[in-house]
Amino acid sequence: MRTLQERLAGAAIWEIVRERDLLYVRLADTDVLVIAADSNGGLGPKPADTVAVSGWVLGRFATRVPLLEVIAAGATPTIVVDTLSVEREPTGTAILEGVRAETAAAGIPLHAVTGSTEDNVPTVATGVGVTVIARARLDELRVGRARPGDVVVLVGRPKSAPADVFGPDDPEVLSVGALRAAMGVPGVHEALPVGSSGVAAEVAALARSAGARAEHAPDWPVASDQSGGPSTAALVAMSPTNGVAAAVDALRTASGLPTWPVARLV
Repeated sequence: MRTLQERLAGAAIWEIVRERDLLYVRLADTDVLVIAADSNGGLGPKPADTVAVSGWVLGRFATRVPLLEVIAAGATPTIVVDTLSVEREPTGTAILEGVRAETAAAGIPLHAVTGSTEDNVPTVATGVGVTVIARARLDELRVGRARPGDVVVLVGRPKSAPADVFGPDDPEVLSVGALRAAMGVPGVHEALPVGSSGVAAEVAALARSAGARAEHAPDWPVASDQSGGPSTAALVAMSPTNGVAAAVDALRTASGLPTWPVARLV
């Protein structure tokens, strides 16, 4: 099985390669465009929304998910596009404040944020889509870098509404800064945000990309099918050079989040 880097190296200029939920576009000999998108419906401040949440919180999480995806891939986010299926005032403005807060946390300037609202048709439920466009060099991409022998560490506690109540500043929830810090720890090969498919499914996906098999640790802090909702946690594959406990402690110290070993790649 060819790695993502090998597939992109053999691709033509502007050829598109799909890997997991991301699109990779070959720009030049060494440059790649990385595109991630996420959508939310029925969550928000409108009367017909299933889950009540403020526009500001919704905007932050809707933006955080694709930001985390491109950062985990090893790319640098440069453009954020928000498509809001609500009126500009008051709902759209509140959501945009959240979008801009997450964008600023990722180091993206405000002028690199664009989008649209729905001001022609009245809406009774909230719909939000966010696309993040990022850039990387081929040698910076981290997808498929995990390898047999790595320990897989869960960074952050997976949470998902409506079963869990949490906000973007929850001290147990993954953030852009926490993910970047974790990926900077020596020995870290790859990271994968945990989404709605659940922890075990994401562990299996990480193992497949490494051409390996995952041996689960005996005690997990959450159910194997626990959803990560808006990427509230990530799996980090790391070489346990100084032992599993040391690897877990290093990631806990760097990220400031709870961490647990959940598998080993063999």
